[in-house]
Amino acid sequence: MKFEKILFHTRFRELALNSFKSILELEKAGLKKIVLAHIIPREDFLVPYGGYMKDKEEELVELAKIRFEEWRQTVADHPTEIDFRVEVGSVNDKILEIAQQENVDLIVAGRKKRTLLEKIYVGSHILDLVRRSPKPVLLSKYMVQFEWEGESLTRTNDKVFSCPMLATDWSEPSENALDALLAMKGVTQRVIVAHNIDSKLTKNRSKTDIRGLEEESRKRLEKYCDTLKKNGLTAEPHLSFGHTATEIIRLSREHRATMIILGRTGKDWFQEYWFGGVSHRVAENSELPVMLVP
Repeated sequence: MKFEKILFHTRFRELALNSFKSILELEKAGLKKIVLAHIIPREDFLVPYGGYMKDKEEELVELAKIRFEEWRQTVADHPTEIDFRVEVGSVNDKILEIAQQENVDLIVAGRKKRTLLEKIYVGSHILDLVRRSPKPVLLSKYMVQFEWEGESLTRTNDKVFSCPMLATDWSEPSENALDALLAMKGVTQRVIVAHNIDSKLTKNRSKTDIRGLEEESRKRLEKYCDTLKKNGLTAEPHLSFGHTATEIIRLSREHRATMIILGRTGKDWFQEYWFGGVSHRVAENSELPVMLVP
């Protein structure tokens, strides 16, 4: 895996430019080009009885191009090539279409917090993108307010790649996530490799069985760490027991991770669509940027 070309989608929300600049850290790992993308939903220009506001569409497209040109000028001293695409249509369809046309290695997209109703009844824009993308998707979160141990905190994620945490379940997508970590060599300083033995797996099991699960998990964690160390990265293993999404977030906080990387397993598709799987719950509830790898 490599991260030489990235598609960065934005809706020009607050701090979007800061988030874009933080991605440039990947230059140390071989980043060569970023394609900026802004997709304007076609329905924004529909009017009753079949009308369409073509002039308004052209105005917003031109404004987006002007903003992207300003963004490009702010990073003119960087070696990374900056291009941009402004299009009208279905947002996710267009993102995936551009990603394929540009042959990117990674899609970066902002994440907007969902309402309770959306969590229960519909898949959000970002969950749909993650589910459909054949490429890794990084959910960018530049500044986040969150609750931890009874305190209201604010976190700024400006050094995203310096200390990633790989949360693995030993699946093939987790192996791909390990490859993604190796592709960050040069920008990453320390890697946390974590695995959680979910409470569902230990329920009604004997102490001997649980001890066997623990020993096998520790061996696998060490194997992952050895792979990273052989490639010149500092790596440390961490094993936990409990509710997996909760434990991943706890470990990321306690060990000062700067992002979380997970494989997108695709298990329990129906359950993930309606309620969100482990990877989606982590992406929704963590204050850190989250990369989901297919």
